[in-house]
This record gives sequence, C-alpha cells and structure tokens, in this order.
Amino acid sequence: MDQPHKSTDHLPSSALAYLDPHYWDDRFSAEEHYEWFKDYFHFSHLIQPHVLELGCGNSELSDELYKDGVRDITCIDLCKVAVERMQKRLLSEEIKVLVAGMLDLPFYDERFDVVIDKGTMDVLFVDSGDPWNPHPASVAKVMAGLHGVHRILKPDGVFISISFGQSSAGQLSIIPLGKRPSLDSKGSCDANEVLYINLYHEELEPEDFQFRTNIDEMETKI
Repeated sequence: MDQPHKSTDHLPSSALAYLDPHYWDDRFSAEEHYEWFKDYFHFSHLIQPHVLELGCGNSELSDELYKDGVRDITCIDLCKVAVERMQKRLLSEEIKVLVAGMLDLPFYDERFDVVIDKGTMDVLFVDSGDPWNPHPASVAKVMAGLHGVHRILKPDGVFISISFGQSSAGQLSIIPLGKRPSLDSKGSCDANEVLYINLYHEELEPEDFQFRTNIDEMETKI
C-alpha cells in the first residue's frame, strides 16, 4: 500500500534553520505532526518497559509505544511550544512530556531501559564542518550528549539513534550499555564494535532528503 506523502510546507531553506529556536516555535505552532526518519515498526522489537524519547517535537512515536503496552514513557524537547501541544494531546495517556535538552538530561542515573533519538543528534552536527574532521565544539556537544545517555540508561539498556551517521547513509545505530565502543580522547571509536543497519536504500521523506542534501552542500563549501 502506498504511503501518503508528507507535507513540505515547513521545509527550511537551509539546514542551519534547525539551530534557530524561533524556527521550531513557528513550525510546531502550525504543524500537527511530522515523523522524522524511520517509523516505529523498524525498531519495535527492541522496546522495553521504561522509555525516553529525545527531541520528541510533534512525533507520534509515544502514541505507538503506548498502544504497544509501554506505560512508562517520557518525552523531552527544548521547544516549549511543542511540549505544551504534546502535553495536551497525551494528557489522557499519562505520558510525561518535559522541556529539556539532551545535553542536560534531568533524570537520575540508570532511569531508563531504552533511549530513542530520531535525528536530534544530527542537529548537533549541522554546523560542524567537515564530517570526517568536525569542529571540536561540535564533537564536545555530541560526546556530552552520549555520556548523558549512558548515565541514565540501566545496565544492559539500549540506545537507539536513527541518524544520517557518517554523512553517507541513514542508519539505525543500536548501542547496548556495557558493549558500547571505547572512546579515545578525540571521541573516535572502533566501528566494528557498533552495529549499524543501513536503511538508506529505502525512500526518504521529502524533509529527510532536504536535510541530507542541505548538509552535503554546506560541507562542500567549507
């Protein structure tokens, strides 16, 4: 069955817009829903009882989790407009939606079984320069985010990051706690220790494609 095409009304002219809080306020004030990258069924088999979604925006991922029987669901986003709309929509399901960012996670250690990131990490790389030699400030932000995720994951917890990783393909990265790659002082790791599932062969949604091509164009100009 053909999937309905998503609206492109809110596509920015440049990927740099994703760094502007006003862009998100305006977008979430008008847009009801946009699902970044891959849908829930791609990773539903990995879900456990206590779940955190990073950068939820107006995603319906939490609805899918709830329908699947998950009752301890927390969603965070830096955009207050998005959070307020999500809180109203999800009130009857008692899903927690908070204003917070992945660089300052307001949770105690080992709180969640699963942490899900759908493109939030990519935003930290929007102005990082060369993808193979990113600016140190960008690397520091990403590493801070990863350390925060590690801190709040339970032993044997799972971090699901759906991303345009390594600048060439949309990838689903699954990093089980305790089996994560060792990170050196430069933030690099042994790629053989991390499982990547290449999903780039599947059709990208209009904005996912625009996000990818915008970043590619920025990289060629640096």
